[in-house]
Amino acid sequence: MTSRFSLDDLCAALAPSFDVSRETRDRLARYAGLLEKWQPAQNLVAGATLQEMWRRHFLDSAQLAPLIVRYRSDQAPVLLDIGSGAGFPALVLAILGVADVHMVEANQRKAAFLRTVARETSTNVTIYDQRIEDLAAFPVDIVTARACASVTQLLGWAWPFCHDETQAWFLKGEKADEELTEAAAMWKMSVDRFDSVSDPRGVILRLQHISPRS
Repeated sequence: MTSRFSLDDLCAALAPSFDVSRETRDRLARYAGLLEKWQPAQNLVAGATLQEMWRRHFLDSAQLAPLIVRYRSDQAPVLLDIGSGAGFPALVLAILGVADVHMVEANQRKAAFLRTVARETSTNVTIYDQRIEDLAAFPVDIVTARACASVTQLLGWAWPFCHDETQAWFLKGEKADEELTEAAAMWKMSVDRFDSVSDPRGVILRLQHISPRS
């Protein structure tokens, strides 16, 4: 019988390129405990994925951390996460050390969960419980999103926050190519792809040099 993917397995998957300290492990475990506690009443994630949350949610999010470290020279990049839901990937990234994380989640119950996790794991993040369209724009270095919307829609939401060096990191599935083709009709961008370590069908997109087509 195959054992279930665990926090230990997550840490092993990130090593040796990214070290997870004992304190960080404890904070991730606390996050997972709160997710299990809130899930029955709040339906924060798809119920069928809770049994595999360390792989399906935590590792899927955490795999961005070493990539961001590798491909961003900023010591403390400003990160904007669109449609944060239960905190994946942004709250995981903040626990792993991304310093300036801003999370946008219009669902009030999910925003309350995010604030609870941030408080109980001593994680400094900014949470906006409003629609991204209603948020006053500010410059960000990284935009992230997971299971939220199409690439076209995400770029439309992200554009007011972008500057010349902004990178968009999107966790996508089997329709990534279809979404990129659609987005290319409206947006100029360079695209890099990385294999997902959490899902063989998944792909991580890094979009740069983003601008709308006139």
